[in-house]
Amino acid sequence: MARFFAATERATVEQDNLLRRLLRQGVESDFGREHRFDRIRSYREYRIAVPIGGYERFAPYIERVKAGETSALFSPRERVLMFALTSGTTASAKYIPITRRVLAECRRGWNVWGLRALLDHKDCILRHIVQVTSPMRDHEAPSGVPCGAITGLLAATQKRLVRRYYTSPAAVADIKDPTAKYYTIMRLAVPRDVAWLVTANPATLILLARTADEHRERLIRDIHDGSLSFDFSIPEAIRNALRPRLRPDPACAARLEAICHRHGRLFPRHYWRLGFLAHWTGGTMGLYRSLLPRYYGDIPSRDIGLIASEGRMSVPVADGSASGVLAVTSQFFEFIPAEEYGTAQPSVLRSYEVRIGGEYFLLLTNASGLYRYDIGDCVRVTGFHGQAPLVEFLSRDAHTASMTGEKLTEHQVVLAMQQVCGLEGGMVEFVLAPQWGETPWYRLYLESPEMERLPGLAERMDSALSRVSVEYAAKRESLRLGPVEVAPLPPGTLAARDQALRAGRSRTSEQFKHQYLLPRPGLDTDLRRDGCGPRGGR
Repeated sequence: MARFFAATERATVEQDNLLRRLLRQGVESDFGREHRFDRIRSYREYRIAVPIGGYERFAPYIERVKAGETSALFSPRERVLMFALTSGTTASAKYIPITRRVLAECRRGWNVWGLRALLDHKDCILRHIVQVTSPMRDHEAPSGVPCGAITGLLAATQKRLVRRYYTSPAAVADIKDPTAKYYTIMRLAVPRDVAWLVTANPATLILLARTADEHRERLIRDIHDGSLSFDFSIPEAIRNALRPRLRPDPACAARLEAICHRHGRLFPRHYWRLGFLAHWTGGTMGLYRSLLPRYYGDIPSRDIGLIASEGRMSVPVADGSASGVLAVTSQFFEFIPAEEYGTAQPSVLRSYEVRIGGEYFLLLTNASGLYRYDIGDCVRVTGFHGQAPLVEFLSRDAHTASMTGEKLTEHQVVLAMQQVCGLEGGMVEFVLAPQWGETPWYRLYLESPEMERLPGLAERMDSALSRVSVEYAAKRESLRLGPVEVAPLPPGTLAARDQALRAGRSRTSEQFKHQYLLPRPGLDTDLRRDGCGPRGGR
């Protein structure tokens, strides 16, 4: 931790040195040879040699790595441990190669974050932690390398000292049924002296608390008897692995019964002595802040940082803020001013050139074989820690919506509607708008009588969105997102709306395009004022 914060005092030099190391590591790869990494001696030469690109630019190389041809992006001696799976901008998922170097950087980032958080909450040290992970092996690449969630790999390879304080073993991540998984996590955690919970998505924290409360009688009985209810779909192998942890605890059961009698509910604020919660708080995730105290009480939240399958981008150092120190030792960063993002020749800045209050899109160069990679994340610079900017996540690009981490893109939404309409049915005008609630959902506005009469339209759109977006499907399956609802509009409503929006953009009216997906809740108030109500149910 001391080394990291010392590095932020000389962030510019650290970034230069890191870029040189990453180029050396990639010099033997096909990508490195094609872009003449061996001739690059400065950042200026790097910019000239390597163009900015999104995942689509790297996909052909990654497909070769998936097939076992590691030298496409790495030294032939490099070993790929897994592919971190995440949603792409189209129907295809993104596969991010995770090597030993990448895994080591992930661990270092979490160690710095975790130690800083615990030093700020010393009463949480050497007490239990509830962490929620996903399986690292969703499926296998053609080479046999697992593809899944990097959180599963991190949990499985964590230091034994840290794993001692996890309330759930890694095997719990493989429970498919979401209610069974949440119940099992709480069955193991409720009797423990839990100090804090950590999960990327705050919606998961709400689901954990609600699951324990909704099944409180069964939970108390299981704790009393040392059992795990057979009312839930849990594979026998996982039950066997958990059995040594399921000891009868009549005293805890009696305490929980007394809590239920006193409060009529069984929420974590009643039975745990919590120090803090750890989760995303930036962007739309901040909407959950008002919901968490009902379940967890008035305790602080510590943002876990801007993290993606592509790696850690920030290390938060204070409670109650989405801002974090740029992870200058983990990735090489470049910044595109938000107002220039998407233009043919945008300005590209180094970390020392950004200004406080400015909004930027990030470019990453890292050990996953990604060079000048456009991740599509917009951040605001809130200050500096030494020479390292403090950044907070704002949103994905203007054509993306994400309330629970689903990262739904406009391209995916249009693709889903095309599937619902059928190949010969043509496209209809519509707007998909995110709706905020304890369980968020999407509302589909449209003014096509033929489509409105289509049987099960809401269910069809929901299924289509799950087919085109692995992240949307995962959030629906885990109950963090509710189903789509349909709201009919009077004929001409959307055309009139577009005309009004176009008129309000006098300087760029010729570039105006109909928005099929609204990026955040609250942007559909004009449509709701039209008197349209939900159809199709949630």
